[in-house]
Amino acid sequence: MAAVTDSETEVFEITDFTTASEWERFVSRVEEVLNEWKLTGNSVGKSAKEQGHYTSGTWEERAQEINFVDFKFSITHYALLQEHENNANVKLEEATFPSAMQDLLSTNSDFPPRAHCLVRWYGIREFIVISPGANVEAIISESKCNLLLSSISVSLVNSGCQVPMFVQIQQKWRRLYSGECQGHGVHTEFEMVHLRKVPSQYNHLSGLLDIFKSKTGCTIYPLPPINMAVRFTYILQDWQQYSWPLQPPDFDSLLEGEVGVQEFGTLPFGACEETISELHLSTTWPELTEGTVLDNDVYSELDPLHAPHWSLRVKTVEHPQCLLGDLLTDLLKLRARKETVEEILGRGSPEEEGKDITDISSALSKLTEPSGPVPMSKMSVSSIVNNARRHIQRHKFIDECPLGTDILNSLLQYLFPDASVDNTENKTAQRNSCGKPPKDTDELFIQLKSAPVESLTHRLALSTCLVNYYHGGLRAVAYLWQEFVLELRYRWENNYQICGLLGEEPPDLRCCLLHQKFQMLNYCIKRKNARDHICKNPESSKDPAFQNIHQLTEFTAVTSSTQIAAVSAGKSLDSWSDSEEEFFECLSDQGDTMCPCIRKEKDGNKTRAEGRMHPYNNMTLLNSSELLFIPVTQEPAPMTEDLLEEQSEIFTKLGTSAEGAQLRAQMQSACLLSDMESFKAANPGSVLEDFVRWYSPRDFLEEEMVNEKGQTVFKGHLSPRMNIPGNIWVETWENARAVPANRQRRLFDDTKEAEKVLHYLEVQKPADLICHLLPCIIHAAILKLKEEEAFDNIPAVRKNIQKATLQASKLLQKFNSDASNLEDSIEFLTALEMVIVQFRSLKTKFGIAETVSEEETEELTRFLKSLLEGPEVEVRGAGQGRVGGIIHRLFMNVEETVILDQETGLRMEEGRKQTEGDSKTQDFPSPAGREILLRTCIPRPAPYSKALPQRLFCVLTRDEFRLVGAFSSDTSFF
Repeated sequence: MAAVTDSETEVFEITDFTTASEWERFVSRVEEVLNEWKLTGNSVGKSAKEQGHYTSGTWEERAQEINFVDFKFSITHYALLQEHENNANVKLEEATFPSAMQDLLSTNSDFPPRAHCLVRWYGIREFIVISPGANVEAIISESKCNLLLSSISVSLVNSGCQVPMFVQIQQKWRRLYSGECQGHGVHTEFEMVHLRKVPSQYNHLSGLLDIFKSKTGCTIYPLPPINMAVRFTYILQDWQQYSWPLQPPDFDSLLEGEVGVQEFGTLPFGACEETISELHLSTTWPELTEGTVLDNDVYSELDPLHAPHWSLRVKTVEHPQCLLGDLLTDLLKLRARKETVEEILGRGSPEEEGKDITDISSALSKLTEPSGPVPMSKMSVSSIVNNARRHIQRHKFIDECPLGTDILNSLLQYLFPDASVDNTENKTAQRNSCGKPPKDTDELFIQLKSAPVESLTHRLALSTCLVNYYHGGLRAVAYLWQEFVLELRYRWENNYQICGLLGEEPPDLRCCLLHQKFQMLNYCIKRKNARDHICKNPESSKDPAFQNIHQLTEFTAVTSSTQIAAVSAGKSLDSWSDSEEEFFECLSDQGDTMCPCIRKEKDGNKTRAEGRMHPYNNMTLLNSSELLFIPVTQEPAPMTEDLLEEQSEIFTKLGTSAEGAQLRAQMQSACLLSDMESFKAANPGSVLEDFVRWYSPRDFLEEEMVNEKGQTVFKGHLSPRMNIPGNIWVETWENARAVPANRQRRLFDDTKEAEKVLHYLEVQKPADLICHLLPCIIHAAILKLKEEEAFDNIPAVRKNIQKATLQASKLLQKFNSDASNLEDSIEFLTALEMVIVQFRSLKTKFGIAETVSEEETEELTRFLKSLLEGPEVEVRGAGQGRVGGIIHRLFMNVEETVILDQETGLRMEEGRKQTEGDSKTQDFPSPAGREILLRTCIPRPAPYSKALPQRLFCVLTRDEFRLVGAFSSDTSFF
């Protein structure tokens, strides 16, 4: 009894086997991901895709990270998106193979031009890859590989997923994968072999067939037929006998023979090197069976000239030097420079320059000064003198011109064509150059917010690009900008119109800000010319020729000589124009103000009407029978977009209070007050209703009424918004005096605005200048691409130019756009330039100019265009077609050149006689790559098992031997 009690009280150590291990957690996590992606269950019922859909279709890719202990993996799902298909009539059976097994036998997936390596090797449309995460060591040991393979096997079985799953092993550059696919009673293993050299016994089709047969292990007789697909790839990369497609430089041109540049107004275009590095010709035998072709270590019947399918692809040079792209890239780099023009050109403040002059003279006195931070032992006359000389040398290059005198003069002549005209013809030149119609018929400059072609801003953008690229970089750009601003100031001070601004109109807000500033300055010069001419020659305002020169507006007025003399007495012309009491002087082409209308008021006083133009629709004043005249008014002050934004910010800061609203209304009513005063002067005795009838007819409401005599009359009154208490119109009308426009204070001070514009331009850094000119530069680049594309007519490039234009139009709406987005846009334009250059290079190599018939030319041109659009293009007629004959000749010419370099002419002739009939050895080099696809459908592992697909893909190159196999087995009874 005691023994039993002791045994019951004994304590045993209990091991909890329900705790999940790290391996089980990893398997569970893989199953969770498969369930999240809804990859469980049958994957049958997907119709086979057409040939080419593997490349042109859309591949979906999604990934997640999973951990095995502290080892990170990335699990990625790849799938070719299925189009909407009606599968109502498709009957799914439980025993149907998974779609991956069906893909193994499909011929539509053979040799896709561009796809994932697993898609090319196995032809599958959907698969999962588990690979080590970033910065994680590769899976090299066999035990780890087996552990991962067993993990995915368990996950596939537990989840019922029929999508193939692969594990990437060994180093990533080897592209080694191992995996499997589970179905209902079937199982497929995916295996690979990768070697550096090709074993001699497997360097031909016969040896590879032996491997495939031994691996399948089929024991039935006769053996099922083995279907084969073979592709040989030949590479052509010797272009020594073909000329460079870019025209050689003109050494007599203005820019001293720079490659691709002819003049300042033309952007360079083209590549400085060959853009086509290789041509890859793939000869394919898509459907062969065992025994129909012989290929062993002694003899081969696989002649590329007799291959039924040819396809060609182009390998281009990565990042070739393209002139237009390099020019845009170099200019964009200047946006990061923050130096001012003075700092770049070496000019400092006047105090610093004066200090440098005394550095040498005070060198000895520094030795006697009390010791500062530098010990006396380290001070010497030579060190102080050298230090002072260094300060002077820093400013020594001020007088040196970064641009040559000839180049600078040529640039200024290009920017200001009227500068070279004689003084006697100056006005005529201005008239002709300022009134050019825009050449942008499609108004591309509005879309890009740049400036019209051939405008001053457009020419400045082109000049800046070329100066930066060819003539000194940043320092030359700064010097050009300094000289440009000095020329503008000279024209303002001497009343010369600025040519190339397409007229003398106010700033066009559709253009870039810099162009608006130039237009504002030109408008100020126009107003100053008109005002100064009237001040000097009052009677000349009646001359129609004078009005034509200055492009007067529809309304004008006159100021008598006595008034001008009274205003300007004791003052110079400039001081008069800058006075606080200055007035707006209008010019006149009518004589009504010279003989003003005298109107007699009720009290007997006579009031003179001034500043009239003509009656307004034969209306009369409400309180009298006098006609209502349209007054001569001042033009509203033009503004650039930065001034509008500044004004908007001021209005916003005033807030929503009553005082702020009143102040805002007063600021906005300056033009309204001027118009009311002009109206009162032209229509003495008028009331607010009369002004509203002319200025804002919709605010004057008329109603039909019957008077005392029974007659139908119309009686009008102001709209409700005009009768609101405190209405600004009513207050302004009460405060307005009867003052004609010629005696009002100017709404627009041309002197002040011109100085503001010139100051704005003077303080611009070169980086700011580039930001201003970028819209015009990209505009010019797009026009250059359009011009070059129109010469070759490449639809793909034309479509991408439109895409680039839309992208740039969104990007250039802001003054300081994001640098990364600008770089992407310029890279896109550079890529279009490369495509055009590549097409011209191919035209040269394929000899389009040497074609005989127009039909042959069109066929070859169409082929070359498609060659640049797609990754691989099929050659119609293979080696027997027109294009195939040209390709054959290209390879044959290269082979003959090689033979001539290696052998003498006699030995070559003997070799040709000995190998007569063997065109493959004569015309084509050894294939750079061979791809052989073997597949069949046989029962495994027993003769009575289901017949399942088997596949072996072989890759043989000079440095690689790869076998990629997919072998299926029946697991119903095994």
